[in-house]
Amino acid sequence: MADGENVTGPSVLHHEADVPRAREREQARERAEAPACFGDLHLDQVIATITKGRDAYRLRPFFHVPLADADAVAYRHEVFRDLADEALRAHVEAFAGAMRSLRECSAQAGVLRDANQRRRLRLDAASTYCTAVTRLARALHHAELHSRGLRRLASYLRVYVASDPFTALQAETARIGRQLDAVRYDLTLYPDRVAVRKGTDGADDGAGVGRTFARFAEQPTAPRAAAVPPSFAMNMVESAILERLTRLYPEVFVDLETFAERHGDYLDPTVTAFDREVQFYLAYLDYMARFEDAGLGFCFPAVSSDKAVRVTGAFDAALAHALLEEGGMVVCNDFHLSGEERIFLVTGANQGGKTTFARMVGQVHFLASLGCPVPASRAEVCLFDELLTHFEKVEDLDLLRGKLQDELLRLHELLERATPRSILIVNEVFASTTADDARYLGRRVLNRLLKLGLVGVWVTFVEELASFDPRIVSVVSTVDPANALRRTFKLLRRPADGHAHALAIAKAHRLTYDELRSRLRS
Repeated sequence: MADGENVTGPSVLHHEADVPRAREREQARERAEAPACFGDLHLDQVIATITKGRDAYRLRPFFHVPLADADAVAYRHEVFRDLADEALRAHVEAFAGAMRSLRECSAQAGVLRDANQRRRLRLDAASTYCTAVTRLARALHHAELHSRGLRRLASYLRVYVASDPFTALQAETARIGRQLDAVRYDLTLYPDRVAVRKGTDGADDGAGVGRTFARFAEQPTAPRAAAVPPSFAMNMVESAILERLTRLYPEVFVDLETFAERHGDYLDPTVTAFDREVQFYLAYLDYMARFEDAGLGFCFPAVSSDKAVRVTGAFDAALAHALLEEGGMVVCNDFHLSGEERIFLVTGANQGGKTTFARMVGQVHFLASLGCPVPASRAEVCLFDELLTHFEKVEDLDLLRGKLQDELLRLHELLERATPRSILIVNEVFASTTADDARYLGRRVLNRLLKLGLVGVWVTFVEELASFDPRIVSVVSTVDPANALRRTFKLLRRPADGHAHALAIAKAHRLTYDELRSRLRS
């Protein structure tokens, strides 16, 4: 789908009534950067993995635009469920493969010098297109479709393949193809020239030559590496032969020229839009399969505009992908908000998974807002107008301001943008100041967030912030009770208790008060 192209047919990504507006938003995002939260949440890594090898489809803009309502999310869930059927998915992937071949033919035609060779490749591309669309229409007609998107596409294709322009293109492509296949010619080789004339009986002497020289054939040897495919470009002799054939069969090549002039733009915009849009689903299904093969599940989340959140068995997709590549173990976590609860306040051991938890919450919500399955066994999440993040950044000395001032300015900007429907994730803020100042500033900002009523995650070392308001939920990263130095990477809803954790570490190193006194006496 070209930028600015007016596609009015059905879309597998968007509501029928919302197609033009949604595609306009994506085309605007196509010229913009990814959402600001992507780097903090490692969603840039997730999307890069999903879209790897599919650059030609320009899929990233589809992952930049969250959906606005629950029915839009359900619309995509339906398509995902239909494409989970292996037989249907095989038909769709065959269509996509044919469209890739079509583009390769067109690309080759664009760089060739000989006009007739260019026209033949374009004829082959048109033939491939007609076959691919006809087969896809037939497959969708016979499939048991449940999604509105694919049912609408099936209805569109049923009308399209029966339309006069398509049937004329199909008939003319087949007719000229048969004419070109029927071209026969004989070559007579002389020391200084090649003579070309119309073929006589069409006999092929290749088999006879092979039998004659069979006894001179080499014995079988080990297979060689495959040869590099030859270029489509013709040498001078081949060009001269083709030029002679245009005079021997003028009516065939006139028809080929007329076809190229008449059908320079035969691709239907809705068909080409589907070819691109369906890759959103195929790429994501391939991505999910990597985790499911390792026993990590994805689920279709329930989404709503209220603030209820309940997720079980969730994991950080970016981290999990890296761990699976290295043969590591992935730890899943649960989290939920109910009633008036609004903010997860995360404390606990350093390197215990607090930041990973914050990223996981953000990833689950953003992927859910795209209408995608999420990395969890079960999920109920809320839709948002904007997902905002504040993570620690390297101090920029050119700004001529301290780290605390920079954090306050960045937070102020986020608070100005935040609404009651936003989600805000703050990680390790005010770590550069004193504990008293961090406590004071933290309370001020959290009170502002609670007044807004947004959903949030606040990762901090200031444990007192977890208990000053009932709308704040304390989440603690835990350690192995038998070994305080071993992180479990499990985060649990429970009161913050850093002193108990410190005591466990002291015991592990025999540094409690009683143990120190005993050792000093001895």
